[in-house]
Amino acid sequence: MTTSPDPTRRVDVVVIGAGQAGLSAAYHLKRLGASFVVLDANPAPGGAWQHRWRSLTMSDVHGIAMLPGLDVPERVNDEPARTFVPAYYAAYEARFDLPVVRPVRVLRVEDAEASAGSRSSAGAPASTSETAGRDLLVRTDVGTWRAPAVINATGTWERPFWPSYPGGSSFRGRQLHTVDYEGPEAMAGLDVVVVGGGASAVQILGEVAPVTASTTWVTRREPVWRVGEFNPDAGRDAAALVEDRVRRGLPPQSVVSVTGLMLRPQEQRAAAMGAYDRHPMFTRIEPDGVRMADWSFRHADVIVWATGFRAALGHLAPLHLREDTGGVRLVAREDAHTPTTAARDHRVQLVGYGPSASTIGANRAGRVAARSAMRVVASRAAAA
Repeated sequence: MTTSPDPTRRVDVVVIGAGQAGLSAAYHLKRLGASFVVLDANPAPGGAWQHRWRSLTMSDVHGIAMLPGLDVPERVNDEPARTFVPAYYAAYEARFDLPVVRPVRVLRVEDAEASAGSRSSAGAPASTSETAGRDLLVRTDVGTWRAPAVINATGTWERPFWPSYPGGSSFRGRQLHTVDYEGPEAMAGLDVVVVGGGASAVQILGEVAPVTASTTWVTRREPVWRVGEFNPDAGRDAAALVEDRVRRGLPPQSVVSVTGLMLRPQEQRAAAMGAYDRHPMFTRIEPDGVRMADWSFRHADVIVWATGFRAALGHLAPLHLREDTGGVRLVAREDAHTPTTAARDHRVQLVGYGPSASTIGANRAGRVAARSAMRVVASRAAAA
């Protein structure tokens, strides 16, 4: 639904983001009887899926994880993922009558007392003991919500990572990130350089190599190819490695970075053409191409930066959640095994971050975050 809120509205929990993690958290909050709202920056349901490239089909993504309480409809393999998944999310919001407000841009989340001018507003973060029993203010472009707890589910799509290389501004061709990629047609007959060692780079190369004049794949490190079946045990092991990083306050890495890459059947043609012959990262960008590490020159009409994303957490900056190591350290509270609670402020839960960035992990984290948030609400009520 789309509404115009009062200047300040009070709820138990504010959920920021309506992708897989945010909807999962909302489902469990509703089951727990919470008063809550889901703020979504997008104009329609679907989270980041509605922005995926047009040629990405359901056969490319191998399906999606079921949201709690509603089966995924039977898929049509050639249906675009950016229409199939948003339709499922829209049906989910309607089925459980989730209080989603959109489009809403969250500007910042701040401590209510710090906002009023207390000593915590201008220096080091307040301790968790100081913030216990205090509300958070979620300031947006359409008003302010006040709540004892916040579940952040903003993901990464709105923060694409663009590396900076010498000569980048001199390039006369086109540079685009994964977020801008729409399909291979615009690259027909062109020389294309694809940068990045993840799944998106592999998928884009698989699409463009058969239609381009040439493709060059460059990565900073040797890509890690998956050997053997990716079974549930391998998935749990991979998630554990990512989880260990967020428990230590390190910036999270993608699950793919520890699971490895595998070519799908639709990418075998590109492989036979040599598209996956990896080259070390170029040293600089020149007007008509890139200068490789061995000083050879590769002509390029297009550079595709499939270089991943960073967590979209800028609106949480007033809470000083980041550790000196660069990431937000998460802890698991009480009987939970999945870490979702920000170590520096237990009023904040992060889902879709680190190990819960996968669709399956997001479901589990949504349940844990909802329960942890409601414990904060109960403590706030007891202190009142």
